[in-house]
Amino acid sequence: MSTFSRGAYFEPQDQKPLAYRSDILVYMTEPLGQNVEVTGPITVQLWAASTAVDIDFTAKLVDVFLNGPTIGLCSGIVRACYRESIEVPTLIVPGKVYQYTIKLEPTAYVFKVGHRIRLDISSSDFPNFDRNHNTGANYYEDKHLVSAKQTIFHDITYPSKITLPIVPR
Repeated sequence: MSTFSRGAYFEPQDQKPLAYRSDILVYMTEPLGQNVEVTGPITVQLWAASTAVDIDFTAKLVDVFLNGPTIGLCSGIVRACYRESIEVPTLIVPGKVYQYTIKLEPTAYVFKVGHRIRLDISSSDFPNFDRNHNTGANYYEDKHLVSAKQTIFHDITYPSKITLPIVPR
């Protein structure tokens, strides 16, 4: 089953198969006891380290239906070398912890009672976003790909989090 199609940006795509992949970190709420409206911009503050000099981090907000599909709502990406500036790329030091801000597309959505809110974190979302060779070299000329291992931190020192604009109902 594919989670990507030609109309992926215009139609809901079932994301259920992604919850079981070893290269995607999944955070999910318990089933909701009441409807939850999320309207506005969504950001993920991620603290992470990598074994490579350049990597991507992606985030996807997902609605997990009760006994049904798992629908991707919005997503975002940050390339490590552009974490501080889009004009001046800066590679990362392997093993060093950095903070990344991932801006997801804004949304206006109501998660229904019994559904779950899910956040998927990965370092790739191809073909939705171009691949990162993880080398820091020119993406259009570089013929080498480097495998990278990412570590996500979420503790008192490195408080990774998602900010959802919840509208009181």
